[in-house]
Amino acid sequence: MSNAMRVDERNLAPVNEARDWTPASWKNRTAVQQPVYADGAALERSVAELHELPPLVTSWEVLALKRKLSDAAEGRCFLLQGGDCAESFSDCNSSLIANRLKVLLQMSLVLVHGLKMPVVRVGRFAGQYAKPRSADTETRDGVTLPCYRGDIVNAPEFTAAAREPDPRRLIEAHTKSAMTMNFVRGLIDGGFADLHHPEYWDLAWVEHSPLQDEYRHMVEAIGDSVRFMETLAGESLGSFNKVDFYTSHEALLLNYEQAVTRKVPRHWGWFNLSTHFPWIGMRTAALDGAHVEYCRGIRNPMGLKVGPGVKPEQLLRVIDALNPDNEPGRLTLITRMGATNVEAELPQHLSAVKAEGKRVLWCCDPMHGNGETLASGVKTRRFANIRAELDHAFDIHAACGTRLGGVHLELTGENVTECLGGARDLTEIDLARAYKSTVDPRLNYEQSLEIAMLIVRKRGGTPALPSAK
Repeated sequence: MSNAMRVDERNLAPVNEARDWTPASWKNRTAVQQPVYADGAALERSVAELHELPPLVTSWEVLALKRKLSDAAEGRCFLLQGGDCAESFSDCNSSLIANRLKVLLQMSLVLVHGLKMPVVRVGRFAGQYAKPRSADTETRDGVTLPCYRGDIVNAPEFTAAAREPDPRRLIEAHTKSAMTMNFVRGLIDGGFADLHHPEYWDLAWVEHSPLQDEYRHMVEAIGDSVRFMETLAGESLGSFNKVDFYTSHEALLLNYEQAVTRKVPRHWGWFNLSTHFPWIGMRTAALDGAHVEYCRGIRNPMGLKVGPGVKPEQLLRVIDALNPDNEPGRLTLITRMGATNVEAELPQHLSAVKAEGKRVLWCCDPMHGNGETLASGVKTRRFANIRAELDHAFDIHAACGTRLGGVHLELTGENVTECLGGARDLTEIDLARAYKSTVDPRLNYEQSLEIAMLIVRKRGGTPALPSAK
């Protein structure tokens, strides 16, 4: 067997390693959305230090997730991916992390109960510290400074010192990610996600939600089911004590991603060991760009954002670059069309990918195509548009003979008021009450739970939904 050809551990199908690729080969391509560091030597020192730090995830976890995503593409499970638009270093807080995990666990509880299938839980955290921006600079009152690119690059305060890209933040981002991962692993290993006691997952303010009765009925039904199965088995079922949980972030800052890319014993190829599931954003998905070049060489399952400006033929070429062997579980296409564009744009992409026999998992991101800025200057999203895009996506997949197997959401466990509408019909006045995001607006707990119930209804479940707001 040549060095370029190895055997895939899942199904013994031949898989080619990326040719003419190294973790640094992206530097030969155009790299957009990268900060400009004033001190190149300091950047090199930080990257070298980062390369020597222990990894945050393992190769076997990465490959396990790839197998599950392959199952999701075949309809045997459902992908739930969610978390903050951009983490801040101050979010490395036990209460915030626990609440974020609770929201995803509660959503997965609704999905498991309604869909009658396993849910793959992927957190959009423990590394989501970088954000792409529409401009390199920001001007206020005649003063122009570099834009805020996330805590891994600079700080949000509008001062020259805060906005200066600092390479030491690469190390701090890795440290904060490691602490977040450690706490999440500890919670899960300690029984935080124990299905014997899903009532422990309640947020403190769940009792005020219009959806509380419906959710509590689900909790009781699941508890009854677990106890019934254990009665039949005559013993406690340990598999209900824990859940699998994975992390994801946008592979945006390529110096960071390169530094955490490693080879490991007993597995061929290269792995990004800072996250299980990196993705490429819409702004960085050029076929000849640095981000596609970097991502084509790692063995992690990959996400690719697909927006309304992408032509089907362009998408097919990027798919071939990222997954030339049509490996199952390797590529997730995350569509983000917007409620007004999805019916016109999505069918052509589904048809093109289906016609070429590409093995992908389709996932809907109903958040990023539905942003708007109010007259007050506040960025928000309307829950009605988020819900409409997801609703249309399910219908379009059904009409095209494809399968929507996942959802990608920006959400938080905090009681924020950032997206309009939802169960409590939040208005523009409400936004000022608890708007905390430094970048994009997120769904709060109630709105997230509503989305989970919508998914169940569209996939054939029974939970009723409140009227759209």
